[in-house]
Amino acid sequence: MSRTESASARMAAFVADLNLGAVPDDVERLARLHMADAVGVALAAAAVPAHRDMVRTLRQQSPHAGPASLLGFDDRAPSDIAALINGTSMHSLEYDDTHMGAIVHGSAVIVPTVLAIAQEQGLRLSDAVRLTIAGWELLVRLGEAAPGGFQRRGFQVTSAGGAIVAALLAAQARGQSIATMTHAAGIAGSQASGIFAFLSNGSNVKALHPGWAAHAAIWASTLAGSGMTGPAAVLEDKYGVFAAYADDRNAGDRLHTTLDGLGTRWALREAAFKFYPCCHYIHPYLEAAEHLREQAAGAPIVAVHCRVAPGAALVIAEPWSVKQQPRDNNEAKYSLPYTVACALLGIPIDVPAMTVAPLDDAALTLAKRVTTERWDDSGFPQKFGAVLDVTLADGRVLQARIAQVMGSVERPASEQRIQAKFLANAARSVTEAEALKRWDAFLTSDEVASAMA
Repeated sequence: MSRTESASARMAAFVADLNLGAVPDDVERLARLHMADAVGVALAAAAVPAHRDMVRTLRQQSPHAGPASLLGFDDRAPSDIAALINGTSMHSLEYDDTHMGAIVHGSAVIVPTVLAIAQEQGLRLSDAVRLTIAGWELLVRLGEAAPGGFQRRGFQVTSAGGAIVAALLAAQARGQSIATMTHAAGIAGSQASGIFAFLSNGSNVKALHPGWAAHAAIWASTLAGSGMTGPAAVLEDKYGVFAAYADDRNAGDRLHTTLDGLGTRWALREAAFKFYPCCHYIHPYLEAAEHLREQAAGAPIVAVHCRVAPGAALVIAEPWSVKQQPRDNNEAKYSLPYTVACALLGIPIDVPAMTVAPLDDAALTLAKRVTTERWDDSGFPQKFGAVLDVTLADGRVLQARIAQVMGSVERPASEQRIQAKFLANAARSVTEAEALKRWDAFLTSDEVASAMA
C-alpha cells in the first residue's frame, strides 16, 4: 500500500481484507480463548451487587430491546447499549487481558464491540473471531506507536485508541466500504476519551473506558453510514489523536512502519492473561509475595521493600502514603503495598476481596511497613517484573525476583488454567453446566448465540 494513504485507511483495508484462512491456527485459538476470558470476567462482574445495580439503572434509562445479549442478565439490548454495558463489565474487575508493550486492554473494547455487532448483523462466531484478531493487531500497533505517551499525558490508550480501532470493526461487520470505515474511524476520534484522574480518589469510572469506546465505535459506524464524514488522518494529523492524547507528532510515522508488518507478526500472541483481579502491574509482586510467604514459613514479617518501575509507579505506587492506606476495594486494586501485604499474609486476591469484602485490618497494618524505591532497568512496559524483599522478626532478609509475569508470552498460561478462570468467573452468574456450554461454544462452535447465552 502507498504511504500516501492515511493510517486509518490502511487499517480499514486490513480489517476488510483479513481472511481467517490466512491466520495461523494458534492465533485463531488464542482469539477464541481471549474472547471467552473477557466474557467470563463480564459474567463475574454481573454478580457484584454494586455493578449489577448500576446496569439495572442504566437499562431504565435506555430500556429498548434489541438483538444483543447483556452478559449476566436475562435481557437483550441494541448493539450500542450492549457494547457499553458488556465492555464496562469486562473491565470493571481489573481482571481482563493486557498487551504489555502497548499497554492496552484489548479484549475489553474489541470483544464487546464485535459480539454486539455480530448479534445485530447475524454473523457467525468465526466472523467475530476474525474481527477480534484484526482489532488486536491494530490496537497493539497503535499503542506501540506512542510508547507510554498516552499514559504520561493521562489517557488510557484502551479507550482513546480503542474507539478508533473498534469503529473500523463495527463498520466492516456492517458491510460498509473502506471509505466509510475510514470516516467511522475519524468520527470515533472525536469521541475518544479515558483519563487517569480516577486514581486521585479511587473512583471506579475506569471501568467505563472500554465500554464507552465500544459504544462510541458503534455510533461512529452509524454516523458514517448516515453520511457524516471524519478526518482521514485522524491518528497522525497535526491535531490528531497522537498529537492530542500522546503529545507525539512522530507516532504516525512509527505506526505506518509497524503496519507494514501486518500479517507477518501476530501481536495477539503477545497478549497476556490475568490471574488476579487487580492492576496488572501488581501481579508479579503477588507472585513474589507468595514465594516469600512459603519461605517465611509463618515467621513474623517486620518490613517489606519493593522496587518499582517509574511507569508502573504512576498507577500503583504514587502517592505512596495514599497507596499504603486504600479507603475501599477499588483503591485496593491499584495499591501495591496493600495487595502485597494481603499476599504475604495469605489473604486471597480474588473477586470478593476486591469488590465486596471489607479491607483487611492486618493487611492495612502491614502495608504501613512496606517501602519502595525506583527501578529504572526493569524493562517496563515490555516486562512486568518484580523485586521484593521481606525482613523477618529473626533478622533474616528474603528476596524474590520475577522477571516476567505469569500469563505472558514468556510464561504462557496453560489452556487448563484459562478454562479454570473462566469457569470460576462464569459460575458467579450462571450454572456450571451453562458455563461449560459457553466455554465449549467459544472454542468449537460457529454460533454466536451458543457462546453468549
